[in-house]
Amino acid sequence: MTLTLLLDLDDTLLSSNMDDFIPVYFQTLGKAMAAHVDPQRLLKYLMLGTNAMLEHDSPSETLEEVFSENFYPYFDVDRDTLDPEIARFYEEIFPTLAYLTKPRPEAVEFIHWAVERGYRIAIATNPLFPQAAVAHRLRWAGLEPSDYPFEVISSFEQFHFSKPNPAYLAEVLGMMGFPDGPVLMVGDDSVRDVQAAEELGIPMYWIAEDDAKLPAERTSVAGQGKIGELRSWIEAQDETMLLPRYQAQTAVVAMMKSIPAILSNLLADIPDALWSYCSDPEQWCLNEILGHFRDVEREVNLPRIQTFLTEENPFITADDTDVWAAERGYAQQDGAAALRDFIAARLETIAALEKLSAEDWQRAGRHAIFGPITLLEQLGFVAEHDRVHIRQIYGVLRK
Repeated sequence: MTLTLLLDLDDTLLSSNMDDFIPVYFQTLGKAMAAHVDPQRLLKYLMLGTNAMLEHDSPSETLEEVFSENFYPYFDVDRDTLDPEIARFYEEIFPTLAYLTKPRPEAVEFIHWAVERGYRIAIATNPLFPQAAVAHRLRWAGLEPSDYPFEVISSFEQFHFSKPNPAYLAEVLGMMGFPDGPVLMVGDDSVRDVQAAEELGIPMYWIAEDDAKLPAERTSVAGQGKIGELRSWIEAQDETMLLPRYQAQTAVVAMMKSIPAILSNLLADIPDALWSYCSDPEQWCLNEILGHFRDVEREVNLPRIQTFLTEENPFITADDTDVWAAERGYAQQDGAAALRDFIAARLETIAALEKLSAEDWQRAGRHAIFGPITLLEQLGFVAEHDRVHIRQIYGVLRK
């Protein structure tokens, strides 16, 4: 099995004290923009936009869109004037902040080893920075992005969630096609990394001194040590012990929230011909997968939640929804429109989930195949169904 690594950046691959870095970063940006915006006013709305990204908990907007809504409207200068200046800042001035960080040669050595082993790697840094800033920070770590096969490098242009929301980690994994082998999150922060990984059900290696202690409520760290010790730790593991377990309520909710975001990312700007392309007559094309996603959400997932909530120990049928693809002619439908309709329906589902009490999650039913089942278990099947079709889409896009 191929190991998938989700690697934090700050104080994992790169020594950087964000409490020191962020004030200098904001002050430097304020100085660079002073000809257009008062630095104190700029700082105020930088913080407003950043806090809005941290609090955002919906797949309906990217973090860049959330930031922009809480930043640009508060200035008398239009965005067309500000954006070129901001781009120039990241190209010319932001790189001078490298002195606030320090590379970790042992981290670069680990990356080289992981690449040689064929491991899949995502740079799972908190996506509060634009792509240009993240690329510079990787260079400061000695990891030129173009030199390494990083499958995902998270930034605010693409991502919809941030740490410690476990939906952020689900979004990372979904953009990698939800690998079905072992997964390991590696990071230093007891909340942003450890808590997020625990809530999603991903094994965690905590970058910390051997005598460091986690809060009592954090109980599921698989390993602990320095980045230079990670290789030997991995080599000593039984990979089956690093398989993710997505059964917890926090994991199910995170997965279901992440799916619209993942689909939006994977299917952005694809050629029109790809929607109906199918290299194997035994497999569905994208139009068929998206039609299936839409109708199952509308006609199965949402009604089943209501059935659990309104009936006592309801009987849950095992519907064969795969036959709908041929019966309803999904291949000839508009996949992009089906995606929009699915997202609208999934947002309804998410709203329904947010209203559930702890008792509601444990409401009992009887499934035609699985027998006695709780609403939590039923929704766990929904999340697994989602992952199966994300893998299917990922496969289509890479043929």
